[in-house]
Amino acid sequence: MPNPTNQNQQLADYIKKNLVKGYTPDSLKFSLMKQGYSRTSVEKALELATKQMAETAPRMIEKPVIKYEVLDEEEMRRKVSEQDASEKNFLKRIWNRVFK
Repeated sequence: MPNPTNQNQQLADYIKKNLVKGYTPDSLKFSLMKQGYSRTSVEKALELATKQMAETAPRMIEKPVIKYEVLDEEEMRRKVSEQDASEKNFLKRIWNRVFK
């Protein structure tokens, strides 16, 4: 008789490998159920895979700093026009490199 713990780990490894490739948990769940795995075993394996991936994820050493700025209308217009100008210069440089 197959070991259910071993099967859960094999499914969890399959899920982790495919999550890294960009597949969604739901798509993997439906795919495995279409292949004949029970919903319960797939959900347990998905939970195990998520737990194992969370354990290997790097810990945040430093909390992010959120900066708030209150701008009046004039400052807002100036910032938007500066951003537009820098985007136009960037696109102009790219255009010149590609077509010259």
